[in-house]
Order: sequence, then C-alpha cells, then structure tokens
Amino acid sequence: MIKEEIQKQIFQAVEMVKQTNPMAGSITNTVTINFVANAQLAVGGSAAMVYLPDEAEFLAKAGKATYINVGTLLPIYEQTLPHIAKVLHQEGKPWVLDSVAVGIGYLRTKLLQQFKDYKPTIIRGNASEILALAGLWGLDGGTEVSNVRGVDSRDTVTAAKAAAVALAKWTGGAVAVSGETDLITDGSLIVYSYGGSHFMQKITGAGCSLGGVMAVYATTASPFIAAITGTAAYNLAGARAEKKVNGPGSFQVHFLDQLYEASADDIAKNPFEIKEV
Repeated sequence: MIKEEIQKQIFQAVEMVKQTNPMAGSITNTVTINFVANAQLAVGGSAAMVYLPDEAEFLAKAGKATYINVGTLLPIYEQTLPHIAKVLHQEGKPWVLDSVAVGIGYLRTKLLQQFKDYKPTIIRGNASEILALAGLWGLDGGTEVSNVRGVDSRDTVTAAKAAAVALAKWTGGAVAVSGETDLITDGSLIVYSYGGSHFMQKITGAGCSLGGVMAVYATTASPFIAAITGTAAYNLAGARAEKKVNGPGSFQVHFLDQLYEASADDIAKNPFEIKEV
C-alpha cells in the first residue's frame, strides 16, 4: 500500500465520520469517561457509555463499533466484558481493546486472556502493555512478566514491534503502540506516525480517548486505516494545541478544540512513514 493510497483512505474516513455521525459505544475506565466521550464527539462521532451486561449487549448490536478499556475494573465487568466481546465477535462488529495495566491483578488478567479468542479489531496500548498482552496470549515477541508501571510504559515502542506484529497477525486486525513516535501495524506493514505533544503525558486519558476515537473511525474504515487515522488526528491536534498553551490544564481544552477543527486534508497529511515488516 503506497503512501498516497493511505492518505486517500484517511481523508475518506475523516470525511465519512463527519458526514454520518456514527455511534461507537464505550465501556471505559471511570477516570477518563468524560474525555473519551468528548474526543469521540469532537471528531464527529456519537458517544454512549455503559457498564451493565444487558446495556452493553444492546450497545454492541445498535452501534457500528465498540471501545473496551480495562483501566478501572468493577466486579460487574467480569460479566459484562466477556459477554460483549463474544457478541461483537459473533455479530462481526469492529471493536477496540485498550489493554490498560495488563498484568496487574487476577480479574484483569482473566478478562484479557478471554479476549484472545474474540480477536479485537484494533488493539491499542503503550509499549509495555503490548509486550505483556502478547506474552499473556503466548505470541511471539511478548514478555512473560508485565513491565507496566500503573498506566505508564517502561519499554520503548521499538521494543514492542515484534509483539505488535504478532498480535496483528493473530487478530487479523491492527495494533497501535503509543509512544514518542507511534507505531501502527496490520502484521504486514508498519506505519510510524509523528507529532503529538509532551503535554499528552501530563493529562489523564490521552491514550484512552485515542482508543475511543479509533473506534469511531473503525465504523467507516478498515482496522489499519482507522488506527492510523485516529493516531494522525491526535498527533496533529497535540502538536497544534501545544503551541497555544503553557500547561496541561489549558492543553486539554485546546486539544479538543484542535481535534474538532482538524480537516480531513490536515489529518491525512500529518507526517508518517511506511515500512514493511
């Protein structure tokens, strides 16, 4: 796939979302619900947040894509998350998994292990999370022991490349690894996306909301293009917002504004490079 073709598909994904206002429901962590919803709205999608099993099933069937984030787990999620993942898999609906803090706690480990057979359309995480998830699933490039520090990574994006490729090949979808330079792969190609801001590490929910935005784009584009588009939009908005602010509080506000104002052409032209696996 040549760069011009990827840019064309990014442009089409952004335009289609703005025109159709697709619903991508979310089960996300309690720390970032507001930011995830606002980011989905800013790019042109429709947001809906639930956590009960019956409501999650309704949302999975009614929406065009779903975002699942395992950040702050509640006991009810032991029922909700495997059930909705199974429904999404059976319905053939795209869904995004954010494997936040993989390796911490029995319930989180159990749920993430169950997701393996339901093959998420897009997997998003930092380098340590991607390495640990591949290890949990017994895939090449993974690590047996999680190296996450809360929600922070202790590993580089480059170190997670093999694990990301293995995960993408297993799911048949895409994997996005967030870092100073973001990596997105479909198992055959790797895209490195540039931009962003150092302030993104100083606010809560930059990664979580990116997962929600990827779900919005997954309603109209392939997993690989949806992941690239969401990442490009974030890198563009982050770089633009940083120029207008002096601290993380105002950055979050300006970031949402820039996400809203970014045109399809701007997002498609955000710097990236392509390499074969």
